[in-house]
Amino acid sequence: MIIDVHNHPDWYGYNAERLLANMDENGISKTWILTWECPEDEYNPEFLAVCPGGPKGPIPLSSAIAYVERSPDRFVLGFAPDPRRPEAVDRLAFAVSLYGVRVYGELKLRMMYDNPDALRMFRFCAEKNLPVILHIDYEFETGARYPRPNWWYGGGIEALERALKACPDTVFIGHGPGFWAHISGDDKYAREAYPKGKVEDGGKVVEMLRQYPNLYCDLSGESGYNALNRDQEFAKTFLSEFQDRILFGRDFFDSRLLDLLRSFSLPDGALEKILYANALRLVPC
Repeated sequence: MIIDVHNHPDWYGYNAERLLANMDENGISKTWILTWECPEDEYNPEFLAVCPGGPKGPIPLSSAIAYVERSPDRFVLGFAPDPRRPEAVDRLAFAVSLYGVRVYGELKLRMMYDNPDALRMFRFCAEKNLPVILHIDYEFETGARYPRPNWWYGGGIEALERALKACPDTVFIGHGPGFWAHISGDDKYAREAYPKGKVEDGGKVVEMLRQYPNLYCDLSGESGYNALNRDQEFAKTFLSEFQDRILFGRDFFDSRLLDLLRSFSLPDGALEKILYANALRLVPC
């Protein structure tokens, strides 16, 4: 069994039929199908070439609901309304009761993840047993001025750590370049989205996993793959130590992460935890 904990509806031209076929080709039993709600001026408009778009952001709830209604046995519904909106908690509560939302994700916004509105939302997620998938990106100059000079999200690893402390009953699942760059203790996270080279001791991701039992990791996207592939010897140790809190995800439709994980010859049971057992523990389905 394999569970992909991070994918999106109509993402990069994959409609429901095409995604289901892709899941079958890769042996994936279930996919967490996630929204991305975001104000129009907070995301790169180039994303509109690869996702549906709408008044609430690049990937609306309606698109994710359509997938779950099409194949309820294959998709787990995620939804992350913008917590800065006054109606956000009510919208999420309604979606949980009416549509069966099981995950709060993907949260990807230009805000500090420990602001009071976010913390209120995270505590509500704990009440509803919804794990929170959040994306972190640092500032990198793009050479543009409008609509934004850069695309940062989350406020950095320190904001996540403050949220972990403030919401100990909430399960947080870290994701994105600004999260995975901190697998290493160097300062490349501030200069490179996808750092290369050997992993150095003292990475904040490692330290926080050891300190905060409510932190999990989402391997999806280029960032998760890069974090493991940049130093495969370290990756084997990392995956073994934290095998109970690492989740397989793709955020795309290829098999390279799965191939990489299978090449590591991990301890008995570790790969199964990463590929599906940890996801089932968080979201039984």
